[in-house]
Amino acid sequence: MSEIKKIEIIGINGLPLVREGDDIAKLIVEAARKQGIEILNNDIIVVAQSIVSKAEGMIVDLSKVDPSPFSITISRQVGKSPQMVEVILREARRIVKMRHVIITETTHGFICANSGVDESNVSGGGKVTLLPRDPDESARRIRDGIFKLTGADVAVIISDTHGRPFREGAINVAVGVAGLKPVWDRRGEKDLYGYVLHSTFVAVADELASAAELIMGQADEGIPVVIIRGYQYIKGEGSYKDLLMPPERDLFR
Repeated sequence: MSEIKKIEIIGINGLPLVREGDDIAKLIVEAARKQGIEILNNDIIVVAQSIVSKAEGMIVDLSKVDPSPFSITISRQVGKSPQMVEVILREARRIVKMRHVIITETTHGFICANSGVDESNVSGGGKVTLLPRDPDESARRIRDGIFKLTGADVAVIISDTHGRPFREGAINVAVGVAGLKPVWDRRGEKDLYGYVLHSTFVAVADELASAAELIMGQADEGIPVVIIRGYQYIKGEGSYKDLLMPPERDLFR
């Protein structure tokens, strides 16, 4: 009888509101233990970008932003405040498209709406979160912190919500990784009929981030951390950059 394959997706409740300087790894371990959950070797910890950005102080008070004339002009076209547009442009390498949103290439290389600048889940109003400056390093710090506190060798994914070209609805994707290879390169393997795969790359980290969102998005108060248990990922030191499409292979830009 063949082995039954399954994975578990476990939401971690009870994290306090995160503030600048908080130790995310410590908060995760403490909240998990309060739920009676021990973090185990090979667990995958998916962490919402918003709490990482808050802990790292990546918050901007829009009332203190002085918009440029260019931002003021664009704000009229997209229906956003000049201050919001200014922050979006500061986080961008270039503008890709503008309609009701501003699609940019961020300083990290992501192609996304509004440079990943987010007005949701920020207390006090009039403030926005930015993406972490180095999301992979953020993931590594959380991973190292969890190991020091528990002895568990885990992988960490920092996730954020992105839209998709040609598909309705947003999904969670990986914007930072540590402890796993984010892409599964299946070139050279054979399918069920013996055909050799020549171009099959599986965006494993994005799939895991999206799976975690099924739990993260089901509570009114929000669940910013999820444990995925039972998935056999490829260990290693990958990067979110492994998930970015090189311009020379991009058919749509």
